[in-house]
Amino acid sequence: MQLSTRSLLALLLAFGLSANALHFYLDAGERRCFVEELPSDTVVEGHYRAQEWDNEAQTYMHHEKLGVQVNVEEMETGHTVVKTRGPPEGKFTFTSHEAGDHSICLGTNYTSGWFTSRHIRMYLDINVGASKHDQDHDRKHVSDVAQKLRDLNNKLEEIRREQQYQREREADFRNLSEATNARAAWYTVFQIVVLLATCAWQMRHLT
Repeated sequence: MQLSTRSLLALLLAFGLSANALHFYLDAGERRCFVEELPSDTVVEGHYRAQEWDNEAQTYMHHEKLGVQVNVEEMETGHTVVKTRGPPEGKFTFTSHEAGDHSICLGTNYTSGWFTSRHIRMYLDINVGASKHDQDHDRKHVSDVAQKLRDLNNKLEEIRREQQYQREREADFRNLSEATNARAAWYTVFQIVVLLATCAWQMRHLT
């Protein structure tokens, strides 16, 4: 038995990432299928929980012996995407390789018998996500960021070298100024000594 959920899927895809929970009933040996139309490279995650009817408790209860079988196929190609058997409560994840209808079927490990019949209540929550990340795009983005960081480091290195050059020029100019000032001071002293010697010589000859 197949139950189409195309309108539900359209709503899911309209919001990018959404979840809808539902529950249904199975008998032993029965399988329930849902048809999902998916774009390519879309991640789908399903959570399920199965409970078995307990005659003594008169309610559905968790039973460890109960197993859940999950089968996902691409309906156009017949390719099996998921085929697994799990505990009464678990999850399954797959990525659609091709766009189109996908059949998601759930059943149990119980087989039907002539004298006994087991009734199962199944909860199913399917999350249809956005497309997978483009790894090539991610690598290119990382490469672009790394290149920008290298360029920034090169510019910082150039600024550091320019600052070092300016400090060296300032030091050279300061040394040159100090040397010039020292020579000027010694020249002034020399002029004073010459002037004093000249004055002394003239006074000596005048007397």
